[in-house]
Amino acid sequence: MRRIAVIADTHDRVPPGLLARLAGADEIWHLGDVCEPEVLAEFEALGKPLQVVLGNNEWHNLWPLELELERSGHRFHLVHIPPRHAPAGVGFVLHGHTHVPRDETDAAGVRWLNPGCITRPRGGTTHGFAWLILQEGAAPRWERVEL
Repeated sequence: MRRIAVIADTHDRVPPGLLARLAGADEIWHLGDVCEPEVLAEFEALGKPLQVVLGNNEWHNLWPLELELERSGHRFHLVHIPPRHAPAGVGFVLHGHTHVPRDETDAAGVRWLNPGCITRPRGGTTHGFAWLILQEGAAPRWERVEL
């Protein structure tokens, strides 16, 4: 089993208690709007592989705009602003930007996931992140965690 912590929209802040919750992750995926790169030092200190995509509030280009990753036989597209359509060949689109959690499957069978905002939630939601749990031979599980 592989546990991936998925976060988005930190906007220069790491909420109290978040790092302790992420300590059990096998990987951390950040879906953009980190803002100042130094914020990632706290996540890097956990010693977990960290994947980051560029958000619309970054002033630099230290990270890619999008990433495609394969884990446990599934293809994941990581991006900050959700595209209109999923890229060909991916089964999952993970995005941030809206500050609203999302777990929807479109007509083509692509699952769209957003953990919500870790610092400034919208739409009546709470601060949070999500666990993407991967197990060979099973469908990926998405579990949102409120802070």
